[in-house]
Amino acid sequence: MKIYPSLVIPETLAAGPGPGNTDPRVLEAFAKTGVADHMQADVLRGMKEAKFMLRDLWGTKNVYTYGVAGTGFSGLDCVLSLILPGDKVVAFPNGTFSGIDSLTIRMKASTAEELAADSMNPKPASVTIVETPHGQSVSGETIDKALAQHKPMWAFMAHWETGSGRINDLKGFSDACLKHGVMGICDAVSSLGVGDFNIDDYPGIVAWASCPQKGVLSLPLTYAPVSFTDKAIEMVKKRGCRTYVHHPVLDARHWGIVDGKDVEAPAYHQTHSCYAVAAFHEALRIILSYGRARKASDYKYHEAALRQAVEAMGCEVTSNMPSLVVLNLPGKLAGKEKELVQGARAKGFGIWPTLSEPVQVRIGILNQLSPEQITEIVSRFADAMLEMGAEFDKNNVLNSLKGYYAKAA
Repeated sequence: MKIYPSLVIPETLAAGPGPGNTDPRVLEAFAKTGVADHMQADVLRGMKEAKFMLRDLWGTKNVYTYGVAGTGFSGLDCVLSLILPGDKVVAFPNGTFSGIDSLTIRMKASTAEELAADSMNPKPASVTIVETPHGQSVSGETIDKALAQHKPMWAFMAHWETGSGRINDLKGFSDACLKHGVMGICDAVSSLGVGDFNIDDYPGIVAWASCPQKGVLSLPLTYAPVSFTDKAIEMVKKRGCRTYVHHPVLDARHWGIVDGKDVEAPAYHQTHSCYAVAAFHEALRIILSYGRARKASDYKYHEAALRQAVEAMGCEVTSNMPSLVVLNLPGKLAGKEKELVQGARAKGFGIWPTLSEPVQVRIGILNQLSPEQITEIVSRFADAMLEMGAEFDKNNVLNSLKGYYAKAA
């Protein structure tokens, strides 16, 4: 029997699409939490306060707003559980993650026969996938046309797609769903806590899912925020759904949401981690104290600085997200994206390639909202490019970045 040495994981700069670098206060809340069971009074108080803070962060009066234990895909699995076999769905992917969401939809909408025919990649007759090319945003015109043609029960779209760094037309999606009597489901994994928007302003969308480790900046295995309108919950009560752990109604009971109302005495559903509750609670406190509008403005401000710097290195930026820059390397380095990323990651600089073709480089700024932090990201990326043979003057790039911040100040 081999006993391995203790695992030591060094600190890295998470400069990709997410997870972002966790705030030290969140880590402290996690580490200093006492041992407690999932029904202890302070744990339950933390869950109750967290659901109220989530409503403020998301701009909603939806009572069924809470966190699903796990990663972002746990929240997505919960909202996509609304879809039952045979349901007619139109999905609008435009990148890796909305593509995975679309595969999930195809699995959930498949009949037993369709799933058995190709269990890992089913192609149910009731699901229509409307692809938008990589690097382009899903438009309201595309959505309206597809919903008019196919007349589905459900429609799905990601708000911000980190696979390609594109923002999709949320208003166009909601408006088209209302116009055609369709219930919209939205992946807001990358926009919650980064953008300044109220989900109640988009009534065509009945279910939303996000994640803990991006804009909310909690830990990856804490809580994935979800929010359901009354219409969505009534649909679940009427038809049911094929899950227990991620059941939109049953899971809500542990958060003190019963029969559409907040109650003092929650009902047991599953064992929750007191450490996860504490970390999630503190992350929400931090972001609401910072201010949603201010944070959204700061992301735009610092993304513009990063964009300007990488363009000065000869890169072409194709994204339009305020928390992420997706770029093509200059001609001499084209085709070496993965090699460059691997070299940077080996030195603790956690940038990412895109996970589908065409391969691009992704640099994120989650929780990196100061001139000093952006300067470090730019400096490390410049070093990675120069080591690969790029030709530019790093000092000129850094001086221009310094000028950007000096002018704004």
